Amino acid sequence: MSRRPRGRQTEQAAIRAAADRLLAGNPLHSTTGKLTTTELITESGLRRDVVYEHRDLVDEFKAHVKAQNSTPVAMRQLADDYTAAKEELATLKEDLSNERAATALLRRVVAELSLELEQARDELTHAHQIARLPTHQHE
Repeated sequence: MSRRPRGRQTEQAAIRAAADRLLAGNPLHSTTGKLTTTELITESGLRRDVVYEHRDLVDEFKAHVKAQNSTPVAMRQLADDYTAAKEELATLKEDLSNERAATALLRRVVAELSLELEQARDELTHAHQIARLPTHQHE
């Protein structure tokens, strides 16, 4: 039972690809997408000891992370978009609340005017039922 031979170039390619995906904010295997060595190992699909045999690639990844301020550009963009969406949502909720209040007021006004119109029509109907007396002119 022998192990299959490891290919250093294949391992390096897997580590580089994993680092690129994490730095771009597009991880395939990482659950959090954080820029840590642990996530690099998870993303590469290699064992921890295998990854650490390529210490230069791990150090290169860490340098990129430090240069990127520990947050992938894509993740920062998502965070910015999320903040903007939350602010827009709050504004829209306030606008909706104001519109609902205005609509409720207008419904009450319409109901009141409808009652007044009905009363005016009733009064007009009763006014036509009143017999008018002839007016006498004094000569």
